[in-house]
Amino acid sequence: MNAKNSLAAASGTFLIGGDVPVHRLGYGTMRLVGEGAWGEPADPAEAKRVLRRAVELGVTLIDTADAYGPEVAERLIGEALAPYSPGVVIATKGGITRQGPARTEYVGRAGYLIQCVEMSLRRLKLERIDLYQLHRIDPRLPLEESLGALKRMQEQGKIRHIGLSEVNSIEIEEAERIVPIVTVQNRYSLGDRRHEETLNWCQVKGIGFLPWYPNAGGKLLKPDHPAAEKLERIARRNEATVSQLALAWLLQRSPVLMPIPGTSKVTHLEENVAAAKLKLSAEEWAEVEAAAKS
Repeated sequence: MNAKNSLAAASGTFLIGGDVPVHRLGYGTMRLVGEGAWGEPADPAEAKRVLRRAVELGVTLIDTADAYGPEVAERLIGEALAPYSPGVVIATKGGITRQGPARTEYVGRAGYLIQCVEMSLRRLKLERIDLYQLHRIDPRLPLEESLGALKRMQEQGKIRHIGLSEVNSIEIEEAERIVPIVTVQNRYSLGDRRHEETLNWCQVKGIGFLPWYPNAGGKLLKPDHPAAEKLERIARRNEATVSQLALAWLLQRSPVLMPIPGTSKVTHLEENVAAAKLKLSAEEWAEVEAAAKS
């Protein structure tokens, strides 16, 4: 694979923390595991094919978490991709425990997070995690405890950069008094722009923004959604799908956005990555936004 000429390279590049380059269209692994992020994948062989194909297509940012499975997604990544191709960045998260399908609890205790980092390193077969994200802020603890633990792991060379998930600008500023924050992972998409203010703040600060659920769970694809017919017309006009349109919109929305669409199928992965080369005029993007709001 020539990463510079790969399909994902068409999405452009972002420097995480100013020194870790990734192609902006990444891949998220939550859908690799069982329903509700619980258990093994329905097709383990296909799951590994998806991971390998993502790298072949030039995806250099693979996002995961110890809570996916739990532990299953990280293990699959290590089995399928280690030793990693040059330039591939694995971003993982810790700070959530999973009690069953779609059942979670936030745990930010220092000892627990240190264990999370050590176990992620083992499963991913890494000596250092390039981007480690606090999966959620534990409201029962001072932030200094959770981020202090990650800072210690960073000082030991086990974490390169630190990010946060589901936070606002005030929380990011509070966190930055403890340790530099280089990325934020919040729910954001063409059909769900609740974190618009935080995205704008991150853009000004040069902080990377990983929008999870970048297709709003396919909401805009459903025939009964008011926007579906309008978006379908725009997509057909550009020889694309609505899903590709939604991903390409994110790429043009802000240079700090790094979408991480997930899938458990190679065919769907290839469709997602092809969105990197979809280019529309400013007028057409305005039409897309207007349709999504209808």
